[in-house]
Amino acid sequence: MADAFKAIMVSRDDNKVQSVDVAELTVDDLMEGDVVVAVEATTINYKDGLAITGKSPVVRRWPMIPGIDFAGTVVASDHADWKAGDKVILNGWGVGEVHYGAYAGRARVNGDWLIALPDALTPHQAMAIGTAGYTAMLSVLALEGAGITPDRGPVVVTGANGGVGTVAISVLSKLGYQVIASTGRTSESAFLESLGAAEIIDRAELSEPGRPLGKERWAAGIDSVGSVTLANVLAQTQYGGAVAACGLAQGMDLPASVAPFILRGVSLLGIDSVMAPRALREKAWSRLVGDLDTAKLESLSTTIGFDAIVETATALLEGKVRGRVVIDMAG
Repeated sequence: MADAFKAIMVSRDDNKVQSVDVAELTVDDLMEGDVVVAVEATTINYKDGLAITGKSPVVRRWPMIPGIDFAGTVVASDHADWKAGDKVILNGWGVGEVHYGAYAGRARVNGDWLIALPDALTPHQAMAIGTAGYTAMLSVLALEGAGITPDRGPVVVTGANGGVGTVAISVLSKLGYQVIASTGRTSESAFLESLGAAEIIDRAELSEPGRPLGKERWAAGIDSVGSVTLANVLAQTQYGGAVAACGLAQGMDLPASVAPFILRGVSLLGIDSVMAPRALREKAWSRLVGDLDTAKLESLSTTIGFDAIVETATALLEGKVRGRVVIDMAG
């Protein structure tokens, strides 16, 4: 247990200037928890990019090991649900924000935060899905719960080239939905079509201020962008439709009117992946096993090593990363 391992550590000085360093730690240096996990794979989510670059106040405890999700093997446990050798997944719960996160060889966490890694997935595959993919599945479940079925009409997915977007397109298309993909990288239309997108639109159609109520274009939406884009998605949703909101890449504001809600009965569904209860997490991961094509999963993910985390996180925020990034922590 005293073996040393590498960790990415973000710190801030008295002037609130952020720095990023590689530290060598032991389990004794980690925060409190009743389960220690050998981190085998993790990923870079949009939130992780913000944490490493400091472009948004994601980190709320200093110093911090970023990384909001991981898959790995339990090496020690005082929790009734877990024993050494168990394969587990963690998403959210403030890990990488207020509790030391995934960018380290070991993680010590509260066992209540873990769920079992599905037998059909390797740690690498689970992180190819990651919190982004798990959030996409939560969004699909929410739309289904709101009565959105494939025969209702198309579903628009914003931020289509990102982690949430690529998994959402893949899952929705496999379930029989017609998917409209909104992206700022229309040059990659062939990639989105290979995932199952039936139509590609330029994000400029949605990212500029529009009318409070527009032409009815889709039955539902999954939006990871927020702000004006979400307002326009709502304004163009068909009568009785629903939009799942799960991100804020464009902003946290929502410059919309009540028109879509009171004139068309549109529902806005908030998606929280961080504090979702275990039963919902297990349902989402179970559905991902059946509803996400593993061949597509390979096509939308790339693998990097520990040493490439910081530069890749910066590239992700600059819009230079397509799909999912898996970090092989054993390599």
